[in-house]
Amino acid sequence: MKKIERALISVSDKKGVVDFASALAKRGIEILSTGGTARALRDAGITVKDVSEFTGFPEMLDGRVKTLHPKVHAGLLYRRGDRDHEQTMKEHELAPIDLVCVNLYPFEETVAKPDVELDEAVENIDIGGPAMLRSAAKNFRAVTVVIDPDDYNRVLAEIASDDGCTSEQLRMELANKVFARLAAYNASIAGYLERQCGTEWQSSPFVMAYGPGNRLRYGENPHQAAAVYRDAHASSVTLAHAEQLHGKELSYNNYLDGDAALEAAREIYDKAGTVIIKHSNPCGYATGKNLAEAFEAAWDGDQVSAFGSVIAVTHPVTMETAQKLKGRFIEVLIAPDYDEDALKFLRDKSADIRLLKLTRPLTPPSPDMTIRQISGGLLVQERDTGLVDNWFVPTETPFPEDKRELAEFGVAACKHVKSNTIVIVREYAPGQFMQIGMGAGQPNRVDALRKLALPLAFNNIERFYETSKVYGKSLQEFQMETMRDSVMVSDAFFPFADSIEHAAQAGIRNIVQPGGSKRDEEVIAACDQYGIAMAFTGMRHFRH
Repeated sequence: MKKIERALISVSDKKGVVDFASALAKRGIEILSTGGTARALRDAGITVKDVSEFTGFPEMLDGRVKTLHPKVHAGLLYRRGDRDHEQTMKEHELAPIDLVCVNLYPFEETVAKPDVELDEAVENIDIGGPAMLRSAAKNFRAVTVVIDPDDYNRVLAEIASDDGCTSEQLRMELANKVFARLAAYNASIAGYLERQCGTEWQSSPFVMAYGPGNRLRYGENPHQAAAVYRDAHASSVTLAHAEQLHGKELSYNNYLDGDAALEAAREIYDKAGTVIIKHSNPCGYATGKNLAEAFEAAWDGDQVSAFGSVIAVTHPVTMETAQKLKGRFIEVLIAPDYDEDALKFLRDKSADIRLLKLTRPLTPPSPDMTIRQISGGLLVQERDTGLVDNWFVPTETPFPEDKRELAEFGVAACKHVKSNTIVIVREYAPGQFMQIGMGAGQPNRVDALRKLALPLAFNNIERFYETSKVYGKSLQEFQMETMRDSVMVSDAFFPFADSIEHAAQAGIRNIVQPGGSKRDEEVIAACDQYGIAMAFTGMRHFRH
C-alpha cells in the first residue's frame, strides 16, 4: 500500500472535518473539496483544490453535477498495480484519489420534519455522495473511505503510525460501514416514497435497515449471542430509545418484556396506570386515581408473578409510588419521568434495578408495522391498534352500560396477553380498574379459564376479603358478589359453550368476546340459560 497522497472531502455533517483535513494537509496530502466544505476548510486556513479544477469541468445544475465525472471515479476505482489500468490512467492523464471523506445529504432528518414538502425531500436525496462512497468502498484494497466522523481519529492514528498508510483491515471495515450506511439511507428513501405513492405496501419490496447495534451480555439464554439495533427514525415513543438512569445494562429478555410493558401501557396512556409484565404477559394491569394506587392494584393482580417483573407506568414516578417498591424485587421500571426524590430513593434501594425514562410522550398505539422473523423470511403486519369494532349484545340479559368502560379496559388487557387468552377484570374503586385473573398461552380456551384465570381470580378475591374485613358477608358471598360485578374477556370467539358453563359456575355474569363462531347461537343460548350478559366486539385480538 502506497502513501495517501490525495483526499477528496465533501461532507454535510461538518463535525470534526476541519481538524481531520488539517491533519491530512500537514502530512502533505492534497485536499480536493466542493461547495460548503471547501469554504469551511479555506476559512480554517487549509489549502484546498476545487473538484471542478481537478476535473476541468464546472459544477452545474445547481450543484447536482460536480463529482459525477470520470476523473473522480477513475481515480477511485482503478486497480493499483494493474498494467492495463495503470496504462489507461497515464494515457488519459488521470490521477489517483486515495482517501474519500463523504457523508450524505440529511434526507432522514428532512423527512422527519413536520409537513415537509415532497420537493424538499427529493432535493435532499444525495446522488454524488453515494456514488463516490460506493466507488471508494468497492476499491477498499487501495482506497480509504470515511463516512462517519467518529472514525477520523482512527484513520489519522493509522496514517501516523504506518508512514502515511492505512491497513487493509481498517479499509475493509470502513468499506463495510459505508455499504451498511447506504443501505439504511436507501431504505429511508424507499420507505418515504412508498408512503407518498399511497400504494399497497404488500406489493412493494420490504426494505429496512438500522444503525450499528449494541452487544448484549447474551440472548434469551447464556449460550446465545445477542445485540440490540435501534431505528433512528421511529415515529413514536419506544423502549429502544429510552434513557437509562440507573442499574445494570438491559438484557435481551428485559428488552422483550419492556417492549411488551410499554405497548400495553399505551392502551391506558391518558390515565394513571401500571402494567406489570412477566414473560411478555401482563400479570398486573390497573388504573388508579393516582399512580401509587394504580401500582398497588396492578401488583395485587398477581403478587407471586410480579416478583422479578418488568413494569411500565404512564405518569412520572412520585416518592409515594417509589415507596411501593419497598421489599419488592423488580428488574426494570419504565416511566415518562421521575421526581428527583423518587429517583434518589430508587437508586439507593438497589444497585441493580434498571430505571428507564421515556424520551417522548406516551401515546396510543401507533399505526406502524410489526415484524417477526421465520426461517427463510419475515412476517410483516399492521399493528393491532383497535379495541372494539362493533359493540353488539345478542343475549336476553342486557350488558350493563355502567360496565362498558370496565369491559373495554378488559379488552385492552386481553389484547396484550398471549393466546389463547381469558382475563377477568374488576372495578375495585369508582372508575378504577384492575385485572384479577388471567389465563395465557393455552392450547384451548377452556383451560385458560378453568385452570388459570378462575383459580387466580379466586385466590385474589380471598386475599381481598381478608384484607378488606368485609363484615356481615361470608367468603363465598364475597366471592360470588365480586365475580358477579367483574367482566370476563376472551381474545377470540368461544368455539363451544363449555367456557360459558365454567364461567357461570364461578359466578361470572358479564362476558365480552369478538363473536364470529359457527356456534355463536349455542354460546348465546348458554348465556341466556344462566342469565349472563354477553357483548360481541367484532374484533379479535390474537397474540402469538
